[in-house]
Amino acid sequence: MLRRLILPVCLIVLATPAAADTRYLAFDAADRVTNALTRGVTLEVERGLFGAVSVRRIISTGARGSATLSRGGPDQARAALAPGASETAVYSIAPEGDGRGLSRALCPGAVDTFLVLGRIRAGRPMVMQAAGRWPDGRFRHCTTLSYVWRGEWSLPPRGAIPESP
Repeated sequence: MLRRLILPVCLIVLATPAAADTRYLAFDAADRVTNALTRGVTLEVERGLFGAVSVRRIISTGARGSATLSRGGPDQARAALAPGASETAVYSIAPEGDGRGLSRALCPGAVDTFLVLGRIRAGRPMVMQAAGRWPDGRFRHCTTLSYVWRGEWSLPPRGAIPESP
């Protein structure tokens, strides 16, 4: 019995990286505050074998700029949210490049800024919560960003773009 389970489990483990695909999901600002801070965003997401979505990058739709996000962060970022917030996935904004500007725009004065997201689904609205850690070590909620679904960017098939000489 155990031998029958080992082979399928090994195949699933080996197939997981190959089954993951990258998608680009675009959202427009749903309210005045979100429009003032970010306008629209495109999320570079990686979808795993079982449909789990992990955000890798946030790209400005209205202007040039992108920031790398890494999954994980302190539980205090989630605890700083307003009562009733349903978002649970904490992402750290990388301070390199445009990440520094995004962090400053979302949480002015914070040492570190974190995004707390709910479930990302195509065709559905999305809410992001921004929380920051201040120099005194306290975590505070900064803003709530609300988005409506815009669409998914499609990439050309492999080999469709000729390599440059």
